[in-house]
Amino acid sequence: MKLTRELKTGIVAVTVIALTIWGYNYLKGLNLFEGSLKTYFTEYGNVQGLNTASVVTINGVEVGKVININFNKDPEKRGRLLVEFSVENDFEFSKNSIAKIYSASLMGGKSLAIIPSYEGEIAKPGDFLKGEIESDIFSSVTEKLNPLQAKVENVIVSADSLLVGLNDVIDVKTRENLKSSIAELHTTISNFKSVSGNVDELIKNNEEKLGNTLDKANIMATNLAILSDSLANANIGTTVKNLEITVNSLNKILKNVESGDGTLGKLVTDEEMYNNLTNASKELEELLREMKLHPKRFVHFSLFGKKDKGYNAEEHGK
Repeated sequence: MKLTRELKTGIVAVTVIALTIWGYNYLKGLNLFEGSLKTYFTEYGNVQGLNTASVVTINGVEVGKVININFNKDPEKRGRLLVEFSVENDFEFSKNSIAKIYSASLMGGKSLAIIPSYEGEIAKPGDFLKGEIESDIFSSVTEKLNPLQAKVENVIVSADSLLVGLNDVIDVKTRENLKSSIAELHTTISNFKSVSGNVDELIKNNEEKLGNTLDKANIMATNLAILSDSLANANIGTTVKNLEITVNSLNKILKNVESGDGTLGKLVTDEEMYNNLTNASKELEELLREMKLHPKRFVHFSLFGKKDKGYNAEEHGK
């Protein structure tokens, strides 16, 4: 049977239309040759760039694609995005599983991962899964940089206020005073450096003398240590005890003198005895003076037996 040109053209047109429909659905994540698909739903406030034909994975294995992303028509959920995705695999999971949007690559492509849970009722096509969004590296950095940015802005504002205040406080005269103070400080440091150099030179020139002095100090310390050992070994206890006995005896004597006991005590405390001794001392002094002035009156000595002329009252009265 010979095919006419019109039939061939029709067959080609139908084939092209069929391939176009299949390719369009395939790009949307629908495979027309696999029969009906198991589709599920989840909801987000922001899909972070997720689009139709984005990959759906379970434990890293591709099991389906995102089919549709539409705004929720419920007035109470206005602005929320309803995501429909397919699962072509027969893998079973419960309704407690989570549909999480994550970054598939550093280039920013987004995929949908099902975090399976096996507790509870098994999920059926058309069920809703809880939606979550995984923070990518850029989101994490942005979240951490936002507070830091606010702090940096506050620091910049504070620094600006501080500089304005310093500008107001530090006028021309204050600046000149600061310059003068810095110059004087520089001079002081230079002088200190010069003094330090002189001290170093002095120590260097007298190094030998300092060494001798330290040696003598070391010898003195050794001698003191030897003297200390000698005193420690000496019978200091006996000496101290004897000194204590002597002091006690002296205290006893002084106590007796103070109370009038004994000759010395009576002499110190008896006024009459003191007066008698004083008078006797005076009379003895007069007698000695008289004997010195007139020795012949007290000594009668003659080689020829000459008699004494007698006592002359007038001469005695002189």
